[in-house]
Amino acid sequence: MTQPELTLSPAAAKRIATIGATEGRALMLRVAVEGGGCSGFQYQFDLVDSANDDDIRVECDGSAALVDEMSLVLLKGSEIDFVDELAGAEFRVRNPNAKSSCGCGVSFSI
Repeated sequence: MTQPELTLSPAAAKRIATIGATEGRALMLRVAVEGGGCSGFQYQFDLVDSANDDDIRVECDGSAALVDEMSLVLLKGSEIDFVDELAGAEFRVRNPNAKSSCGCGVSFSI
């Protein structure tokens, strides 16, 4: 059985839907990987109204996340999640390809 390229957790799907309902419009979470951060790569999260022609769409419970093909290479096998902890609430990527990450959890190396 092959591992899915990218998944969206139910918690992340619920949070995307909640934000969309609050704003009164359908939103999708765009996830990208960019060079930078203290470990080499960093995640970029944006809420958007529409997809680009070359986006890969990942869905769960009626919500969607979008990722470009270049970022997908670094995200293969990852889960996009949403956590609400005492320290704060945020979208997170659980990336099995990351060999290390910085203390803030936003940047990583492969």
